[in-house]
Amino acid sequence: MKINSKTKIDLYYKTLRIRLIEEAIAKEYTKQEMRCPIHLSIGQESVAVAVCSNLNRNDMVVSSHRAHAHYLSKGGSIKKMISELYLKKTGCSKGRTGSMHLNDRSVGFVASIPIVASNIPIAVGLAKSIKMKKENKIVVAFFGEAATEEGVFFESINFAQLFKLPILFICENNGYSVYSSKDLRFPKLRDNCKIVNGFGVETLKLDGSELEKNFKVISEVSKKVRRNNPFYIELDTYRYLEHCGPNNDDKLNYRSKKEIIKWKRKDPINIYKNELLKQNIINDNSIKIFE
Repeated sequence: MKINSKTKIDLYYKTLRIRLIEEAIAKEYTKQEMRCPIHLSIGQESVAVAVCSNLNRNDMVVSSHRAHAHYLSKGGSIKKMISELYLKKTGCSKGRTGSMHLNDRSVGFVASIPIVASNIPIAVGLAKSIKMKKENKIVVAFFGEAATEEGVFFESINFAQLFKLPILFICENNGYSVYSSKDLRFPKLRDNCKIVNGFGVETLKLDGSELEKNFKVISEVSKKVRRNNPFYIELDTYRYLEHCGPNNDDKLNYRSKKEIIKWKRKDPINIYKNELLKQNIINDNSIKIFE
């Protein structure tokens, strides 16, 4: 699959835009005027963009507590989202919920739900409704790898395959559940893709930093999902800041400096920017305009 320069620039712009918005949120949050917890996805943005850039407006997304990138990638309003963080009635959830309960049906963003894995069965229920009504749309469920430790994850995979539902399961594997590494939680030989394969559902394991490649792959996968074939994709990614809040948490020593440096070298925005520079699709002047 080949994509044109316009699409490449659009992918870069969307990803950078989310990064800049969340960096601004992190800066403003310290003023203590946003009266809700925030879970930032700085470092993980390219996953949301690669997925949601392949969705139609009436396709539906159900997200978790770390939802800003998903909402914005799905076409959500910056003004409505920021207003929600300040609990204003002009917010996308009417100022009633804050960061962890975003919803905006006008762009197909059904809900973000902070209870780990609880959004997955809701997404499956929506997919069942779509199939029963014979509607031309799909559902995407975003969740972290910790959600795959919950029983409802396996029940949902089983149900989706049993009824052949139009749902795409997206696992953003950032390696941590709050401060606990997956290496402390998962047996060494555990492979979620193999487990999900056991239910008869197709799977893929991708590098979350490869924006354009993932966009292309998910474009093909979404076609299968629209033909009522549930699909599971796990993308390795990384959050640069603390689990909840706007700060670096290096001093807690649950992540090594070496690990953080390694992932920052794989920063999806910098990688894609350099690719586009080499291809002469963007230049230094256009980068200044973006930033």
